Amino acid sequence: MKERELEIGDVVQLSPHVANPAFMCCFMIVTDPKPWGAQGYVQDLGTRQGGGMQAYYRAKWEEMEYVGRAPWIVGP
Repeated sequence: MKERELEIGDVVQLSPHVANPAFMCCFMIVTDPKPWGAQGYVQDLGTRQGGGMQAYYRAKWEEMEYVGRAPWIVGP
């Protein structure tokens, strides 16, 4: 992805060639835009008894593609 102005709540898809293969092709919610890319989370599925956790990742521009906006994000 070329550098662009990302905002909190933007959705990006991570590349199949990310540094940590556990995150390949996942959709990430941006929580902290950075000059080098973005930090955000991938939501874990969880169970029927409760929601999952968030797995955080720091993606460089070349590791992601912009998808759109998320209407709901997990807050602190």
